[in-house]
Amino acid sequence: MSYISAVKRLIHNKKAYVRTFGCQLNENDGEKLQGLLSAMGYSLTEDPEEADFALLNTCAIRENAEKKTFGAIGVFKHYKEKNPGLVVAMSGCMTGEPHVLERLKTVYRHVDIVFGANNIEALPRLLFQHLTENRRVFDTDYDETVVTENIPTLHASSFKAGVPVMYGCNNFCTYCIVPYVRGRERSRNTEDILKEVRSLRESGYKEIMLLGQNVNSYMGGGEAFAALLEKVSDTGIERIRFMTSHPKDLNPQVLRVMAERDNICKCLHLPVQSGNNRVLASMNRRYTREKYLSIVEYARELMPDLSITTDIIVGFPGETTAEFEDTLSLLETVRYDAIFSFIFSPRKGTPAEKMKDVLTEKEKKANFERLLEVQNRISGEINKTYLGKVYRVLCEGTSKTDPFMMTGRTEGGKIVNFKGDASFVGQFADVKITETKTWNLQGEAICR
Repeated sequence: MSYISAVKRLIHNKKAYVRTFGCQLNENDGEKLQGLLSAMGYSLTEDPEEADFALLNTCAIRENAEKKTFGAIGVFKHYKEKNPGLVVAMSGCMTGEPHVLERLKTVYRHVDIVFGANNIEALPRLLFQHLTENRRVFDTDYDETVVTENIPTLHASSFKAGVPVMYGCNNFCTYCIVPYVRGRERSRNTEDILKEVRSLRESGYKEIMLLGQNVNSYMGGGEAFAALLEKVSDTGIERIRFMTSHPKDLNPQVLRVMAERDNICKCLHLPVQSGNNRVLASMNRRYTREKYLSIVEYARELMPDLSITTDIIVGFPGETTAEFEDTLSLLETVRYDAIFSFIFSPRKGTPAEKMKDVLTEKEKKANFERLLEVQNRISGEINKTYLGKVYRVLCEGTSKTDPFMMTGRTEGGKIVNFKGDASFVGQFADVKITETKTWNLQGEAICR
């Protein structure tokens, strides 16, 4: 970290802009990148046109995400023409893709610094090299056996935070780019995680989200995820969530710990991707529909009020409409609170990229609309059961659509809007539900 001081001596009254795309792990990386920039003496700005340093922290999970990022990075060429001293950098999952790296080197020559999702701690060194040697710097190499700790972090919130517990993925689902750009699984030491959680609690944080591509594969110092959950619960922090869980690795002990501990939210994100066994095998998911349903059944036996969400891919190569019908029937059986669904997007370098389609794009879109129609009905029906009941809500801020309404989430992750003012932000409130909609609830605060 000596490069932090070295850069600090080189810059004066400079502003930095960071834009992050993608998942909550990416968001946590973005907070670390902002922490590093702040430590180097930059003040942060949300206006890219006034920045002296601009960084795009990227996502590679879908083709649209990449197109959006290339569009954004192209805009900075114009900013640099207006401000020749602007330093443009790019990090994140996209930089781990060889074809993207080559494109940045040859086409996007206004990008000065490129580094990967697994070596964000290299930013001060790379920035120092660029500033002192006046050259473009590329470094996406990293040691898969190392997890860097104690990186300065600027959390976006003062009351809820993400806490990574492991990085990378060993599953190699045939559609997924993550193992190629994030590398193999490596877990943080339990004590480092607990130290971070305790520090957050002492700083007034009320909720944490334990993060990982597959938290159920956590193995820090020989301890499995269930043991980690117990120890994090023992810190006394008020709310604990975690994601993402892979069904093949979800140990029953994790569900038992969830059920036993009051400060672990009864909310489970359990990606299924498809309800058809042949498609699941083609995806290399390594569980069956029946196995998945047995996990859900056991989880709800332990926690009858458990909220369950999932991810679903529509139009995976080879999927027929009859096989898609199995996904619709799975929705009816599980009755998810919400789903995150996407039409299949081929990723360069993955096995699914070369698989053949059966359905046309029009048929895929029609199936996607059917999926949303079914889930919207189910979500609306579930939400109606909340009417007239009181739930503890952590207020996250002002509603985006109504400045006189506050918004927050229940333990189960339901969005609740209620009348209030800024004094509610970061506080728990008991809210009586007075109206239900498909994707959120309306209510009145009765106690704080």
